[in-house]
Amino acid sequence: MDILLAAAARALASGDPVGALKVVGLRGDAPALALHGIAMAQLGELARSRELLQRAARAFAPGEAVARARCVIARAEVALAAHDLEPGPDRALDAAIATLDARGDRRNALHGRLVAIRRHLWLGQIDLAERALAGIDLRGAPAPIAAIGELVAATIALRRVRTGPARAALDRARAAAARAGIPALHAEIEHARAALDAPAARAIASGAARPVRLDEVEAILGSDDLVVDACRRTVGDRRRTAVLTRRPVLFALARALAEAWPRDVARDALIASAFDVRRANDSHRARLRVEIGRLRRELRAVADVQATAPGFALTPRRARSIVVLAPPIDGPGAAVLALLADGESWSTSALALALGQSQRTVQRALSELEARAQVESRGSARARRWLAPPIAGFTTMLLLPAAPIG
Repeated sequence: MDILLAAAARALASGDPVGALKVVGLRGDAPALALHGIAMAQLGELARSRELLQRAARAFAPGEAVARARCVIARAEVALAAHDLEPGPDRALDAAIATLDARGDRRNALHGRLVAIRRHLWLGQIDLAERALAGIDLRGAPAPIAAIGELVAATIALRRVRTGPARAALDRARAAAARAGIPALHAEIEHARAALDAPAARAIASGAARPVRLDEVEAILGSDDLVVDACRRTVGDRRRTAVLTRRPVLFALARALAEAWPRDVARDALIASAFDVRRANDSHRARLRVEIGRLRRELRAVADVQATAPGFALTPRRARSIVVLAPPIDGPGAAVLALLADGESWSTSALALALGQSQRTVQRALSELEARAQVESRGSARARRWLAPPIAGFTTMLLLPAAPIG
């Protein structure tokens, strides 16, 4: 690498993309194109960055496998930032990591592994991300990579609602970021720290609601209460958990019964909340009996649904009381808003993949949110992207896609 390229690389490593562009902006050789692409990514010009990195990868000679592998990893990171998610493993990224490992480029191989782990996190594959991170040794890693690795560890802990490990990892990330001296990295870590102190849910017990932080959510999940988690659609105590993620009607019934506990809920009120109808008829009442039977079977290990004169009541089997964890934002579009809360643009297909839902379901949610002026779209057809203003005042951490706890 010539002296000018070395200077541009140092500028990028310190978070100075403008300084790098002053050196490589007008050059067309492969190394300069690669550095130009990375600079554009740091400036937020993701589409231009991907184009430049692709040109660079093609321009490198056949024997420059390491340089091409670095371009692949950079493009994967840019795709992640642009939320251009694809199902299944990223084979090109895996091959690039293997190439760098074989050629002794530990720093960039490690960076590639962290990109792969962050991709798992966006897709809600928390178990895969946790196992992959456990196989990484950050000892002796350069400060920027160490900071990113600790930030990833903190994110996994936050998604698992383990606030103690999350704080410890963020403290290590902050120290590494200070050594790296990269303002953007420091800002990302501080944003993650803010999630620990912001309201994450509403706890509803005996008809009273109050905002709770993540550490309070952790305490509730570890308590002797029966917890109806409306953020992740689970019902359970410390021993057993019933997962109702794909049973929205059953969860709606469970939540209505839990919010009314220790009182019962009238049949017509349950029909209105679960079936979204204003006037109940005999058909709705017959369906309610069927769904209550199904709910009893799903909850038999943790609670019972008892019939009363006006309706039904929920009775925990072991727990002393019932607490509902309601999301800070409610409704069918809450999960979509949680993903859009990062302020970046998303395609419909990427949202559907991250949420594990069909594109039609996501499109309906987006249309409802757009009608309420909560989201906006840019572009058209396959280039259409959705955005929402960042949500201030609370964290949507519990609404992000994740494997159920328990």
